[in-house]
Amino acid sequence: MTDLAERRKDYATLIVTGPDQSGLVSTVTSFIARNDGNIVSLDQHTTDPEGGDFFQRVVFHREGLSAAVPEIQADLASTLDPLGVHYRLVEQKILKRMAVLASKSDHCLLELLWRHQRGELPVSIPLVISNHTDVADAVRSFGVPFFHVPSQGPDKSAAEARIIELLAGNVDLVVLARYMQILSESFLDDVEVPVINIHHSFLPAFIGAGPYRKAKERGVKLIGATSHYVTKDLDEGPIIEQDVARVDHTMTAGDMQTRGAYVERAVLSKAVRLHADDRVIRHGNQTIVFD
Repeated sequence: MTDLAERRKDYATLIVTGPDQSGLVSTVTSFIARNDGNIVSLDQHTTDPEGGDFFQRVVFHREGLSAAVPEIQADLASTLDPLGVHYRLVEQKILKRMAVLASKSDHCLLELLWRHQRGELPVSIPLVISNHTDVADAVRSFGVPFFHVPSQGPDKSAAEARIIELLAGNVDLVVLARYMQILSESFLDDVEVPVINIHHSFLPAFIGAGPYRKAKERGVKLIGATSHYVTKDLDEGPIIEQDVARVDHTMTAGDMQTRGAYVERAVLSKAVRLHADDRVIRHGNQTIVFD
């Protein structure tokens, strides 16, 4: 067990979502107390106290948690199933397995690897996949397996099939760390785990090649980054995290791109942390984020 997993031993996260109703919070907290749990943190949100949707994240500590999980799960089902809500109980010591897909740009990839090495991300990283070999040595220096899967031309089906083969049964999350390929709808169906992406964002927006050059030509004052779940609709999935940075007339397009890279690194690493720590609840095309 890693040091991070050891520190998280005997801690559980309970996620509850569903129709809001009187007594729901009391029911959940009583369930935890009944199972010898001590609540460490509790966050909740309702869209409307009368007929709205309810979202709750509870962290509790329980000595000997792993051995007690089957009994706790059974009690959880008998307690919450009659209320028509959805729930998920997670042992915090079980770190999510995160695969990273990258291309030539390495700033987001190296940020994730560095934070993981420092124990700042509650994940394990079983592999990194890239359609280029530029980042291979850097990845291996962190002790993480690297796989090269070329992806040229309009037909990406062979490359996607190989990636699915590498990921199948080995990961709980895929992160696109500036992976410069558009994933097909069939890939998203086959991967069967959440996929998180990062992309730059501007006010106003610029589509296509050379966005920083276009931003410089328009005199943009704000640049930023958005991290979101990937869906079949390009760059329109539920947003997890965003941030911005100010730029001005003295900066070149290259200066803006450098500052944008800082924002991308911070936004993506935070989005990964939030997801891996079960702090993000998807609600349609929105997210409830308990940071």
